[in-house]
Amino acid sequence: MLSEQVVTAMTDAVAAMSFWELGAVVLALAYLILVMRENSLCWYAAFLSTSIYVFLFWDVSLLMESALQIFYLVMAVYGWWQWRNRGDEQQDLRIHRWSLRTHLLIAAVVGVLTLVFGYVLDTSTHAALPYLDSFTTWGAVITTYMVTRKVLENWIYWIVIDGASVYLYLDRGLYLTALLFVMYVVLVVFGFFQWYAIYKREQLASQS
Repeated sequence: MLSEQVVTAMTDAVAAMSFWELGAVVLALAYLILVMRENSLCWYAAFLSTSIYVFLFWDVSLLMESALQIFYLVMAVYGWWQWRNRGDEQQDLRIHRWSLRTHLLIAAVVGVLTLVFGYVLDTSTHAALPYLDSFTTWGAVITTYMVTRKVLENWIYWIVIDGASVYLYLDRGLYLTALLFVMYVVLVVFGFFQWYAIYKREQLASQS
């Protein structure tokens, strides 16, 4: 039966998973949990995890995802610096929100970049799922920046991006990574409410 073939294929894939993918998944999960706690150690976990994923994604022809990891490496350093060296900018690094107009502009920019880069990848490279790969990449680029600046809505963005990434990784046989992103979708919901509670508390404190 087809279902048995799928289960067998997934079992074989899990058995063949590399130690490197397991390590990247554990570090990526640690990153998200630490972000939820506003712990700057999250950026160390992010740096190590993305270093591994640079090669894993390239190996399965997810070219944009591989390039995204280079960006993540830079943002891990930037995020660590922002969170550890607040100085006079501490007020700016409290959890805050962006306007609806800003979010609409971001959606438009991500849409255009997805179409442009998806077309280029589709016609000029061997990239798999070029449009979806481009969407998750550019969406993640902007959303990661939102995390470094502690923008509350970053969690909502991640729900969409991580959900789309689950299909992307399943298609390329990265089942453990796909499972990680299923967990991400659940955890980011908790992350949103945790940050929202902090945001409301800080708003009340600033008004008193």
